[in-house]
Amino acid sequence: MPRGIMSHPIGIVGCSAEGAALCYRTICAEGEAELGPHGHPEVLLHGHSLANYVACLNVGDWSGVGALMLSSAEKLAAAGAAFLICPDNTIHQAMPWVLPRSPLPWLDIAEVVATEAKRRGYQRLGITGTHWLVASEVYPRALGACGLGHHRPSEAEQIEIGRIIMDELVRGIVTPKALAYCQGVITRMAEAGCDAVVLGCTELPLLLDDRNSPLRTLDSTRLLARAALRRACAR
Repeated sequence: MPRGIMSHPIGIVGCSAEGAALCYRTICAEGEAELGPHGHPEVLLHGHSLANYVACLNVGDWSGVGALMLSSAEKLAAAGAAFLICPDNTIHQAMPWVLPRSPLPWLDIAEVVATEAKRRGYQRLGITGTHWLVASEVYPRALGACGLGHHRPSEAEQIEIGRIIMDELVRGIVTPKALAYCQGVITRMAEAGCDAVVLGCTELPLLLDDRNSPLRTLDSTRLLARAALRRACAR
């Protein structure tokens, strides 16, 4: 009997195609280490149109965001998922609305990242992502629970990084200009005392990693995928 049959099915609640795809690819590519050649857990994915999420985000309708997430959760539960992940940091702001109504448990992306930051010995983390995410308490709350400090970019930097994400990265567009801008923001974070940076948008790893970032990076997409893989393969 193939070892992979013993894994717990992962349900991915997708938001942007690029973030969901990177998360899915990571689970599949790294599953071999747990399940042998070509092995990975069963993965189910459902995603509403990104336009539906953006319409809610633009008016601050977090119950609307939560309703979309819960709709996906219910479909994935019916299809056989054992637990859920969402490779999108921004919409985790709706989790207080989602969790009491969810048919399945979730892994929280910010908690996964904060736990890894503490394990690596970091003390003060720069937060990057959409302006919706960076202005929120999603990461400050998770980092604070682990005794870690944080630093936000300026409002102007938040707006420009948000534009890069929503106009370019969610469409798979990666440019030298965008990279240079984000490198400049991270350099200023280092000057502000940060010892690492959270790539708090699941598309930012398309642009940044440890090879080109002025600070060590915490790749929220891949860290969530690896946490899901460990849970799926737990006996």
